[in-house]
Amino acid sequence: MADNLLKESPLLVALDKNRTVYDGFISVQEKDFRLRISLPPDHQLKRAKLHCCWQLKQLLKNYQDIVKQCLIIYAFTSGQELALKSQPGWQSIPPPQYYSQLITEIEDLGWDKLLFIDTNFQSLQLKAEDSSGRQHSITVKLKSKYPGEAPECSADLPVPLVITWTSQSTLAHIHSQFLLIVEALAEFWAVLDEIDEHTWVLEPEKPTRADSMRRIAIGNNVSIKLEIDPRHPKMLPECCLLGAEHVVTPLRNKLNANMHLWNPDCSVLQNMKDVMEIEFPSPATHEKSSFSVECGICYAYRLDSAIPDQVCNDPRCGQPFHQACLYEWLRGLPTSRQSFNLVFGECPYCTLVTGSSCAVVII
Repeated sequence: MADNLLKESPLLVALDKNRTVYDGFISVQEKDFRLRISLPPDHQLKRAKLHCCWQLKQLLKNYQDIVKQCLIIYAFTSGQELALKSQPGWQSIPPPQYYSQLITEIEDLGWDKLLFIDTNFQSLQLKAEDSSGRQHSITVKLKSKYPGEAPECSADLPVPLVITWTSQSTLAHIHSQFLLIVEALAEFWAVLDEIDEHTWVLEPEKPTRADSMRRIAIGNNVSIKLEIDPRHPKMLPECCLLGAEHVVTPLRNKLNANMHLWNPDCSVLQNMKDVMEIEFPSPATHEKSSFSVECGICYAYRLDSAIPDQVCNDPRCGQPFHQACLYEWLRGLPTSRQSFNLVFGECPYCTLVTGSSCAVVII
């Protein structure tokens, strides 16, 4: 507890070995004030005593009960190892009833739902758990006229977050609406969880709950991008095959020919296997390094967040490239030509391997 106190107020200094008395300065409304804090032997902040100058006392007039409640919250959040971070405060201190109402709402909602609250009581995070046990959080940024003014809410979701608010609404109303939203998306996340568990996902590298796209490895330099609809996750997703044309074309033909076999009662992954008549490599059968082939130009696998997604069409070559790298390469060749959104030119590998060749990049 004492360490947390010093971390949040670095201008306070312990005056005794037991760290029960602190003296120093705090900033209020962009002014520094002298403050002394006396802690009981058990270091519990909720029983701390504050000693300050008359100017600070005047500023805190009518806030005594609020300060005590804030110390209780600080003690609670420190014990739960929750984050308390200093952020730029408001230009003026909200009235006492703002803090009283906020603390009451947190107590009514339940302390176990609170993940984070900043030192200004302006921003907080609430946690929620859906029926499948997935953990979610919603960030709530309060306005100085709260609850008369609706707070700003944000969350890691694949759909827009819409929270209905009135002047009588509370944090409990936000939490209950958020629970309904994440529960409605449970099937969507179940589809993606199965894909993440049973296939090698190339992109995104670290999927979030808001990501609805997965690029799945099919083989060496061959993959498919699936865009799952959050509202209709069991339906046929948007598909984009990536790889050399001589490999991708047969797969695309099977996908188009067997699309009518799609069964909404089966999982998306099983449907993709049946429709394309393939088995996806999985962590149980393959190493991911088998599909992490570096770019033939920059010799790296990841370029910022991008991975190689352009492949030479010559079956004797099949070297992958980053789109950005290949575009720069082709743009520098006097023999390259452009047709609409395609650039044609010599593959930097084929000239070495086969003595000929053509590569294509979408720009």
